[in-house]
Amino acid sequence: MTDRRTDSLLRIKQVRARTGFSTATIYRREAAGTFPPRVRMGPRMVGWYESDINEVVADPAGYKAAVGA
Repeated sequence: MTDRRTDSLLRIKQVRARTGFSTATIYRREAAGTFPPRVRMGPRMVGWYESDINEVVADPAGYKAAVGA
């Protein structure tokens, strides 16, 4: 399990830049379980753990979200 205490949270703009995916594609893949789940940072703010995004970038076609995540 990843130690989340040292993991950075990335906002949607950073995630789009790293993955090359559009916002719609990110949310669609998240719903399908082929993109990491977002983390609520505030009432109108979400982010993604940097280590999870790195896994997607390493294998975009093969990424599967962890069960129960």
